[in-house]
Amino acid sequence: MDLDLRKLRYFAAVAEHRHFGRAAEQLYIAQPVLSRQIRALEQELGCALLVRTTRNVQLTPAGEQLQEEARAVFATVDAAVRRVHETDRGVERLVVAFAPGLHVSEAVRAFGATHPGVEIALLRLHWWEQDPPLRDGRADVGYLRRPFDDTGLRSVPVGSEPKVACLPAHHPLARRRALTGADLDGEPILDAQARRTSSVEEKFELIAAGHGIALVPRSVARSYSRPDLVYRPVTDAAPVETCVVVAEDRRERRVLDFVTIAAETLGEQPARLAAVD
Repeated sequence: MDLDLRKLRYFAAVAEHRHFGRAAEQLYIAQPVLSRQIRALEQELGCALLVRTTRNVQLTPAGEQLQEEARAVFATVDAAVRRVHETDRGVERLVVAFAPGLHVSEAVRAFGATHPGVEIALLRLHWWEQDPPLRDGRADVGYLRRPFDDTGLRSVPVGSEPKVACLPAHHPLARRRALTGADLDGEPILDAQARRTSSVEEKFELIAAGHGIALVPRSVARSYSRPDLVYRPVTDAAPVETCVVVAEDRRERRVLDFVTIAAETLGEQPARLAAVD
């Protein structure tokens, strides 16, 4: 079947607002029209997407899955349209994504010195969404930390960094100079499994308020210093590998050139691109 993008956008609005009236206002259409379009989408897919009540709307498991898929679809479509417009204007553009706490500016400067005609845009990634932008076209190259799903991606390792424990300044463990994993046993750990946060700032606000602690890469600790938090090395924690990452099917010269320059610039040791070129 051919999926109607208009109906998918209608569904995404309802899924976001969990309310037909507010979704219809956002879309500038009448609520009965929106309701008919959603019912038509459910009929085309052959499954229920929403559970409707008199007060709100809930997603079925199929609806939750479609909401996730829709985000990727829209990102891919938007990126494709952007690239078409850039080609029409004769613009060469490179979108470089980077994980929180990592700094890619040195590689951008080095690339710009040899590729002055390429426009660089930067995309700051979420903790919980490092690799999808490389697959859906929002980013051309990424400077990421493991772990991430590297299916369909090629990575050039460029370094590693230790993890540190982020604690409220008033926490009893904050008085120690260093910690071990055993010291953290029984402590509430704020990670993606326990509680997904939308940003580093939100995570650190929760920690400062006493809602738990977190293990974070050292570069994140250095980038988000604040007086109500302390960072202590965890001596037996495995280091975090950093990589320059690109989708397997990307062969544009500017993309491969940036990966080579970034690997050499950001790496602890000179890196070769034989696995990517």
